[in-house]
Amino acid sequence: MHTAIDMSSTVIAIGLPGTTEWIVILIIGLLIFGRRLPEVGRSLGKSIVEFKRGVKGIGEEIDSESSKDAAVPQISEDSVARDASAAEAQPEAAPAADANKTDA
Repeated sequence: MHTAIDMSSTVIAIGLPGTTEWIVILIIGLLIFGRRLPEVGRSLGKSIVEFKRGVKGIGEEIDSESSKDAAVPQISEDSVARDASAAEAQPEAAPAADANKTDA
């Protein structure tokens, strides 16, 4: 009969490939894709350059929009104070008397 100790020794652990396995995988990959690697490298390089151009374009667009917002005149404290003093100088209209209200 098998005991718990005997059964645990038969379990196979699967992990990441070791150094020798990676070397074998690399050699097989080079044999299969060796002729196309320069093409893949060129297309990958072009893709990276195009991505960087897109990111740079977005950054420039954000900068130009933020500079447009900076050109919009801001409300200063002086203009707010001037408007407030002008509003205080104008007489306020008296509240309208309620027509339905009767004196008792």
